[in-house]
Amino acid sequence: MSAKSASLVVLMGDIVGSEAAPSVRRMHQVFNSAVAGANRKHAAAIVSPLTITLGDEFQGLVRTLSAALEVALALRLKLLQGGVRCRFVIGAVKVETPVNTTRAWNMMGPGLADARARLNQKDVDNAYRFSLPGDDLIGALLDAVGDSLTQNEAAWTETQLNYYVASRGERTNAKVAASLGISERGLYKVLRAARADFHARQSAVIEDTIAALDQQYGLK
Repeated sequence: MSAKSASLVVLMGDIVGSEAAPSVRRMHQVFNSAVAGANRKHAAAIVSPLTITLGDEFQGLVRTLSAALEVALALRLKLLQGGVRCRFVIGAVKVETPVNTTRAWNMMGPGLADARARLNQKDVDNAYRFSLPGDDLIGALLDAVGDSLTQNEAAWTETQLNYYVASRGERTNAKVAASLGISERGLYKVLRAARADFHARQSAVIEDTIAALDQQYGLK
């Protein structure tokens, strides 16, 4: 695949430590519900639905790198709220077979194997990894930023996680605090302890970079 061309973006993911889960049934329910919800919420950006392939893995095709990151971030936070840790790989691909719009199965093309190989590196805890054939240096830098996000999230308490999720979006802090039944000062203290600004800045770095890559690859 050319370093500056792609037709779609693959989003792959798996659950971390699924075999050690206290309740496999509950984990399975949380995972299935989150993936189904992501398919509904992001239907306009998803070309081949996020499909659970083996008990704790899923894959799907998305129109752009930016959309794939949006899905991954939302899905990661949703699963963390359900007590499920997960990892993702976002990869630029060139699908050369008919796109399966029903299930993300039985498709081939450059970039898919590279993304799968990265997901199969089970000793890597980084929740946000990137497969950009021909742009390995940029991919490595994005991986490093993704790892900083992962470490930030790993330090969150349940309250910090929930408050951060509530604060994402366009609502003012006053409205977020009111919805949580706390004061703005209380919200500020929790978000500051969670390093929420750091997480938002690091996310923005990735967003800006892959938005530029979308243009270079001709993704839209």
